[in-house]
Amino acid sequence: MSSRCREGGRVRVAALVLAAASAASVAGLPGTVQGPLRVCADPANLPFSSADESGFENRVAKLVAAELGTDVRYYWWPQRRGFVRNTLDARVCDVVAGIPAQSDAVLTTPPYYHAGYVFAYRPDRVPALRSYDDARLAKLRVGVPLVGNDMAATPPGQALARRGLTENVIGYAPLGATAVAERMVAALADGTLDVALLWEPQARYYARRQDFEIALAPAHDAEESDDFAMSMAVRRDDVALRAALSDALARAAPRIDAVLREYGLQSTLQ
Repeated sequence: MSSRCREGGRVRVAALVLAAASAASVAGLPGTVQGPLRVCADPANLPFSSADESGFENRVAKLVAAELGTDVRYYWWPQRRGFVRNTLDARVCDVVAGIPAQSDAVLTTPPYYHAGYVFAYRPDRVPALRSYDDARLAKLRVGVPLVGNDMAATPPGQALARRGLTENVIGYAPLGATAVAERMVAALADGTLDVALLWEPQARYYARRQDFEIALAPAHDAEESDDFAMSMAVRRDDVALRAALSDALARAAPRIDAVLREYGLQSTLQ
């Protein structure tokens, strides 16, 4: 074989190696991605996300993007029913943060925090509330969040309904000038509600911002899961990106834990 042929062979082999490395990088391996990390989020959904990127999901996404050697580009969409259909499925983004790990419609990373629903109440008005089976709930004004355009019940609403507690329950629709949790905490302040059943991260966020005490207690229900593992999500065929995100979450675990602790939450990555 001539030296020219051997040289040509080496060039072709080198080209193939470079092409393979490039393809791995595009696919999210070995730890970088090509272009920005395209994330869909609600622009007005604190403490999770905000247009000014101050929510904890914004901050987690930024940490993950840094591990992948890129930055975040947002597509903003209200967090309501049909969110995944209008974002991931529409391919206007590639990642959504804060999705239940058991979601069937998407591919999820290992969870990075757990949370559940809590009773939020003023202890000077309703002392020591701890259970859906507390007889006082039949006489108290209880607020529950609703979801979707059809105002479907959330797990707390379903738990109350199973106990025949419907007459004194007030549902809060997702459509409004402010977030559901913010409106419910305001109702605790002015006495419109005695108890608010809230998603834990929201309850902790708004409780800290009041000039009166709000007690929080886990809302356990034997017939429903009361603890939800939360993950990042990608489309079901985006296996490589899920792997890259999972690795990035693991590498950024100490910094993610520090962010979550600011909101009264704890990372499950360590």
